[in-house]
Amino acid sequence: MIDSLPWTGDAAADRLLASDPLALLIGMLLDQQFPMERAFAGPHILATRLGRDLDASDLSEISEDELVDVFRGPPAIHRYPASMAKRTQSLAQMIVDEYDGQPAQVWEGAADGRDLYKRLRALPGYGDAKARIFVGILGKRLGVAPPGWEEEAADWASIADVASFDDIAELREAKRLAKEAAKKKG
Repeated sequence: MIDSLPWTGDAAADRLLASDPLALLIGMLLDQQFPMERAFAGPHILATRLGRDLDASDLSEISEDELVDVFRGPPAIHRYPASMAKRTQSLAQMIVDEYDGQPAQVWEGAADGRDLYKRLRALPGYGDAKARIFVGILGKRLGVAPPGWEEEAADWASIADVASFDDIAELREAKRLAKEAAKKKG
């Protein structure tokens, strides 16, 4: 087990991502239309504002208005605080309903890479790309490697490839170059 996922520039937030499966799932959920460092810092900010550890049952039961207010801040936890608060609550509810409130069961119970991908893909806010990136995070960073995980993991540069905070600038540049190349093809 690793001590930290160095993706935020904040040591406490990075430790939370490595030690709390729900924080990691929420961080990945928030990683859209928002700088990745801030998205992955979101779970730490959320826990700090709530004044308690993140818990799927707790998040699923908190009033939607209260959670939206927590997301709004200031500063806002995400560019779209209301919609991301609602998605976070939906994610927590599914973890309660499908995994007895234990987020690590999403991957601990997976039979193989395909099953892991399907479980992630079924989570609220997790499309194909997000699910494949998360498979990569689990396999490359956390050692969660059910048979066939490599075939389901993202085959492009992603946060799963970031081993140090400095790598984020390289990842951002790789994404920019990939977008440029795609524009030239299309």
